[in-house]
Formats: sequence, structure tokens, C-alpha cells
Amino acid sequence: MTQQIAHFIGGQRAAGASTRTQDVTNPATGKVTGKVALAVQADVDAAVAAAQAAFPKWADTPPIRRARVMFKFLELLNLHKDELAHMITAEHGKVFTDAQGEVSRGIDIVEFACGIPQLLKGDFTDQVSTGIDNWTLRQPLGVVAGITPFNFPVMVPMWMFPVAIAAGNTFVLKPSPTDPTPSLRMAELLKEAGLPDGVFNVVQGDKVAVDALLEHPDVKAISFVGSTPIANYIYETGARNGKRVQALGGAKNHMVVMPDADIDQTVDALIGAGYGSAGERCMAISVAVLVGDVADKIIPKLVERTKTLKVLDGENLAAEMGPIVTRAAHERITGYIAQGEKEGAKLLVDGRQFDGSKAGAGCGDGFWMGGTLFDHVTPEMRIYKEEIFGPVLSCVRVANFKDAVDLVNGHEFGNGVSCFTRDGNVAREFGRRIQVGMVGINVPIPVPMAWHGFGGWKRSLFGDMHAYGEEGVRFYTKQKSIMQRWPESTPKGAEFVMPTAK
Repeated sequence: MTQQIAHFIGGQRAAGASTRTQDVTNPATGKVTGKVALAVQADVDAAVAAAQAAFPKWADTPPIRRARVMFKFLELLNLHKDELAHMITAEHGKVFTDAQGEVSRGIDIVEFACGIPQLLKGDFTDQVSTGIDNWTLRQPLGVVAGITPFNFPVMVPMWMFPVAIAAGNTFVLKPSPTDPTPSLRMAELLKEAGLPDGVFNVVQGDKVAVDALLEHPDVKAISFVGSTPIANYIYETGARNGKRVQALGGAKNHMVVMPDADIDQTVDALIGAGYGSAGERCMAISVAVLVGDVADKIIPKLVERTKTLKVLDGENLAAEMGPIVTRAAHERITGYIAQGEKEGAKLLVDGRQFDGSKAGAGCGDGFWMGGTLFDHVTPEMRIYKEEIFGPVLSCVRVANFKDAVDLVNGHEFGNGVSCFTRDGNVAREFGRRIQVGMVGINVPIPVPMAWHGFGGWKRSLFGDMHAYGEEGVRFYTKQKSIMQRWPESTPKGAEFVMPTAK
């Protein structure tokens, strides 16, 4: 029996006005497990109206009391984190241990948001001029919205709503219809934590819901994570409608491997970062940049390790990689592999040959693929230029460190990058010269922690503030500056010149 997956509006699950639905599928088996409602304008209007009605009282709630709700939510998340992880595995397909890691990284942001009384503190200057004091404070925007992708159905929404809500805003989440169930469970846990009805709402849907949020006059800000073409559309449309927009786009993350790198450690890093979560991460390493003669040392080990990947049902604790999220994604990745062959890249391991029936009982009809490894990839090839978002690792050979830096800097994306080396000078120069927003030195996936901010450069980020961290607080608030003096210190007579400090 398939479950009916609805919206969450005004503190309760709501079927909504739309009759449109989309199948939700277990990618390990290929079986339909649910039908998710796809919102129409009326459903978005209802969610925004609920958020708008809840905003004045929530915004006026002292930050310490908002923080106490976040602390209770944190407690509930820790109690239910495995439940959420199982939901992720069932609808996305990533292995259970990886799903647990996703939930844990989301919990980090909630812990950060619990410090909102400190984060919202303003500045005060006594006697900026004779008898005048000046101070700043940060106030919430109103109703804000988040549009999130399929690959992290718990973590990426938590990049947004804990900070936004703790800062005094009300929130409408539009999750991916591919794996919508975790969003409803998070809404229920927030309600159980004491969050007032209407402060957090979930609208399931597709482009219809996205456009309705982008155009709604009462939505003040939009956060988005997804592909670059859609991020560009979100940014332009939202800005045109007068909204503050933070849109994180695509990536083509490189790992530069220097000749002095520890080969075994580097192989482990490439395999985990390239094939973990079936490569369906915006921070996945999809290009290994092999400097000098290191290719001859590392390629044989990469081939061996790629061929022996443990591709299994995600509920199997021995699994290293699960299935591809949907049949359409599987077909798209398969097309890229064929394109790489056509363009002359050397196919060392072909993931298309993987037999899904070996992944576990009932998995024969799932969306299975093994790891794919290419060598002699060049910057002119589509598999180098474009984001594949699958378990495909491309090796590019360069002569020296300068060529490696130039290669990375020449790409249109600037999301994440890593360099593996034992040379401190190389590491320092790499960090300073590279034109990428998130950099790892002997760290394959340099996702910043909760108190820093997540975001790339170039066509990987539209807008000028990163997600979460202190920049997230600034994104979800507006600064107000107040200057004050009292009648006893006010000079007599009209003043016609620009005020200056006296």
C-alpha cells in the first residue's frame, strides 16, 4: 500500500487543494512507495498566510524563548535521528550510515541556532556626539522560504530553517518531491518542541509551487540549493520580485594530487569523496587532477578500489554506495559515460555493467550502477565541463602545480576543491591562489562547520551571503541603526547643515 504524502500548514498535515501527485520510489527496489501532493497556488497561499499570521507574535518572542524551542527540537532530533536516517535511505537510496551523517550535520546547525541570543546582539556606542547615543539591532524579515534538493532532504533544509526561525522569522519549506517524507517528520518534531502553529510550514510540489513562492508578495526572502541553471532562475526571478535571494548552484569539484601525497590516503579520499552517496553531493569530488608522475602510482590503485566498491542496499551496514536516486538520473548519468567514451576519454572502470540483483534481495529492478573511472580526460570534454552528479570520477593529468591551479581556476564553477600534499608551502600557496569558495588541504570534502558559512564562488553561488553561520543570521535579519538624544541635550534652534560629531 502506498502512503499519501501531504503538506504541513498551520501546525497540521493538510491534503491541499491540488489533485496532482507524483510517485515516490524506493530507488533500491524500483517500487513506488508513496504519492506526494503537488501544490497549486492556493496551497502556497495557505502556507504563506499561516506563516504571516504567526509572524508578529513569534517575532516579538524574546530570543531566549525562541532558543529554548530550538533546544527542545535538538533533544528530539537526537532521539529520532535514526528514524530520519531510515527515511532518507528509503527515498533517496544513500547508505544508512551516510544518512546518519547527514542528520548529524543538520543537528550541528540547530546547535548553532540555539545561540541566537548572542548572535542577535547589536553594537552600542555611548556619546557618539554630545548627548547622542547610537546602537544597532537586527530584526527578522517576516515570512521566508526555502527550496531544497533531493540529495540532502534533512541537512539542507536545516541549513535554512533553524537559523531563520530562531532569528524570529516564519518559514515555508518546499522540499524535493523525490524524497518528501523527512520534511513532514521535522515539522512534527518542531511542533512537539513547542513551536507555535504556522511558524514552520511545508508545501510539497514542483515548479508550480516554486514560482508561487517566488512571486508571492508576502515572502521576503528565498534560500535555494540545486543546479546552476535553476539557481540562476531562482535568483533572477526572486530579485525581480523584490526578494532577498540566496541561491547555491552547481559544482565541479577537483582534488589536486601532488607527487608527494600519501598515495594510499589519497586513494581512500578519492573513493569516498567521488563515490559516496553515489556521487550525488554538491561537494563530491568528480575530478582528480594528477600532477607530474603521480598518475602512474595512483591510477592502478584507483582501478582496483573502484572495481571492489561495496554497492549494496543502503540498509546493509556493509554498504559503501547505494543506488542512483531515480531512473531518470540513472539514464542521465549513463548518457554522460557514453559521451565520455565518444569524446576519447579512457574508460578504466564502467559502472554501467553493475548487476543490481547483487545488491540485495528484491533489488533487481532498482536504479543500480557501479563506480565509473575515466583517465586522460581533457578540459574540452563534456564530462569535465558539466556536473554529472553521479558516481563518475574523471582523472586529468597536468605537468605541474601551476597548471593544476590554472585548470581549477579556469572552470566556471567554484564550489569546493581539495589539495593532497605533504608540502606546507604548496598547501599555503594553493589556499591563497585558488578561486574556489571552500578549500580542503588533505581534506576531501571541506564542508564548513555550523558556525562558519557554506557557499562557493563564481557560478556556484548567486547572491552575496553564504548559507548558515553568521552570514546566515545576517541573511535572515535586517539591521536597524538607532540614534537617540533627550530634550535636555538638544540644542535650541533649527539646524540646516549636515549633522557632525560635536
